[in-house]
Amino acid sequence: MLLKILHYIPSIDRSSGGVGAYMQLLAKELGKLSDLYIVTSASENPLLIENAKIITIPSKLTEFRKMKKEWCNLLNKIKPDIVHVNCCWMPQSAFTQKWAQKLGYKVILSPHGMLEPWIISRHYWTKKVPALLLYQKAAVVNADCIHATAESEKENLLKLGYNNKIEVVANGIDVDSIVMKDNWERKKNILFLSRVHVKKGIEFLLEAVAMIKDKIEGYTIYIAGEGESEYILSLKNKAKELGLCDMVNFCGGVYGEIKWKLFREADVFVLPTYSENFGIVVGEALACGTPVITTKGTPWEELNTEHCGWWTEIGAEATKEALLSFLTLSGDELKEMGNNGRKLVENKYSTKKIAIDMYNLYKKIIHNEQ
Repeated sequence: MLLKILHYIPSIDRSSGGVGAYMQLLAKELGKLSDLYIVTSASENPLLIENAKIITIPSKLTEFRKMKKEWCNLLNKIKPDIVHVNCCWMPQSAFTQKWAQKLGYKVILSPHGMLEPWIISRHYWTKKVPALLLYQKAAVVNADCIHATAESEKENLLKLGYNNKIEVVANGIDVDSIVMKDNWERKKNILFLSRVHVKKGIEFLLEAVAMIKDKIEGYTIYIAGEGESEYILSLKNKAKELGLCDMVNFCGGVYGEIKWKLFREADVFVLPTYSENFGIVVGEALACGTPVITTKGTPWEELNTEHCGWWTEIGAEATKEALLSFLTLSGDELKEMGNNGRKLVENKYSTKKIAIDMYNLYKKIIHNEQ
């Protein structure tokens, strides 16, 4: 008999970034192994999620009574074997967990990197401390299991001292559906593709490019992704101040084949981020055969050990050095790195493997085998 699994996720809108992509990728394979339900809020541009029943409930703070009633009615109707709650710092996630546990359901909580030190330090006194006192610390303490996506995230969660029942299951990449590039001749394209947010360190990429502008003449730096208009404007102004207007192309949100074309036509993918619990876009770039530059704010040390990219310190100087190293490589060397990256994703991060790992974790929690 298939397990009944019920996920709560605040949003599956295309603007939800990596968390929405995680849900989309996991559901595609997990829904083949289980009876999968995803409860979320209504949105204008929801991601297409296969092999799951999508249910929307009220989510505004002014609708909490209605939200609680509909959530509890769903639990009583579906009677899931386990509840999986996604995200932190939103009371909706903490309270769906609390209400489920009051009804006797076991809950696994996925913070999705939202309990990483850099995130906690942001607006610490004004936002994080009140949330911890009101609901967030209790949610972490009371979870039957905390799901981390990498050993580095597990280590940081253990340092919090709230809950030591932590299991690691990586995020998945739908590698079978990703077409790999077949040509590594330089097209003189450098790509950033992710949510455009201060966490992503995009300024470091712009500063690094400015430092070596004479060495990458003719290159185009693509900044692809959605974000707050005020922040995007600040990045455009920075590019102007650095004399990069002719080199930087702000693409906005990209989806479908346009996104994959950008990945394949990039000579290198750069994610100069402060903090990522996983970084799905890194895996997607590797699956396309594109070498990657990212930081030690991510868990992608394998870029170095598997020779498919550069895993650097955080900052403009380290990004610059990685770009200079990239510029020295021949087409054959880039091809070798591309093939190495594809093999890494196929062997370790395919959605099929990750869905099986997550399903086994559910069974472990249900049967008290932690």
